[in-house]
Amino acid sequence: MTDLRNAPGRLRGGPRPPGAPGRGTGGRRRVAALACVPLIALAAVGCGRDGGGDTAAVKYPTRTIQLMAPAAPGGGWDSTARALQKTLTDGKLVTESVEVTNVTGAGGTLGLSQLVTKNRGDAHHLMVTGLVMIGGVLTNKSPVNLGQTTPIATLTAEQEVIVVPANSKYTTLQQLMADAKADPASINWGGGSAGGTDQILVGLLAKAAGADPKAMKYVAYSGGGESKAALLSGDLTAAVSGASEYADLVAGGQVRALAVSGATGIDVGAGKPAPTIKESGYDVELMNWRGLVAAPDISDGERAAIIELVDKLHASEQWKQTLAAQKWDDFYRSGDEAEAYFAQESKRITEVLTEIGLAG
Repeated sequence: MTDLRNAPGRLRGGPRPPGAPGRGTGGRRRVAALACVPLIALAAVGCGRDGGGDTAAVKYPTRTIQLMAPAAPGGGWDSTARALQKTLTDGKLVTESVEVTNVTGAGGTLGLSQLVTKNRGDAHHLMVTGLVMIGGVLTNKSPVNLGQTTPIATLTAEQEVIVVPANSKYTTLQQLMADAKADPASINWGGGSAGGTDQILVGLLAKAAGADPKAMKYVAYSGGGESKAALLSGDLTAAVSGASEYADLVAGGQVRALAVSGATGIDVGAGKPAPTIKESGYDVELMNWRGLVAAPDISDGERAAIIELVDKLHASEQWKQTLAAQKWDDFYRSGDEAEAYFAQESKRITEVLTEIGLAG
């Protein structure tokens, strides 16, 4: 099977590779040792790898923060962006407003392209990202990638859930996968963007069940709202998404949760934990992580100030309550540690997608 032991939840607190180089263009330097940046309202500039540089202070934000969710409303990136917006404003962590915008298409890479080109050098433009975007870059052959942004932080990790309509004949994952193996064309799978976490999970499930991952019929949707509508209308046999996205429909009795993708079962709205994929007999475990990046070519001081702000958000009681309510795992790492993790995940997901026939 594909080794997923480096998935989120198995790496918490992992060390950053020593001497990992920073990246910069246009003369911009990374902040390598955030410990030397005073965590005060004004972040110091220039505490770089050589310890020198300008010590002028940077106030942030000085105007509206534009927070992009690079997908349609109703999905995981959108809900993450709106949770960040609410915590920043309701918690009075910023005096300026925070606006959420949705840019849909191509696994988030259309939004990524906008951030990297149109918003270059503007520290007030931030974007929610995650594992899905890495797959989107590969499957859409995007000319831009996460390495061209300014990494800020990883935020959350979430279990995936496999659901079917409440009137479906399938009551267990084993029943569904038996038909998927015998007649792949009989099962219409649906979920998020092509090459994203949802399709990766379908491919890994097929492989674990002895089926051909390339034969699985998968329909990619740009937002969670669209895939929900398709499942409820009967266009889909089964859907895959983050556990929080289907909790309301499970609780309302409209869909049935067959399994979740983490190490332990969780309640997705049915009043009892759903079984894990492993408990259902398939050696697959996968978590979907989400994070935050800024536009490229911002200054060291601006990057440090954004990281400081997100550090405060992560430490707030309101954010902790949001994690619990959304059933999100706390998967926080910021600054250079986040940058190293993004690079590591890009390598891992490339290998996974190649193995199950979605890239390469």
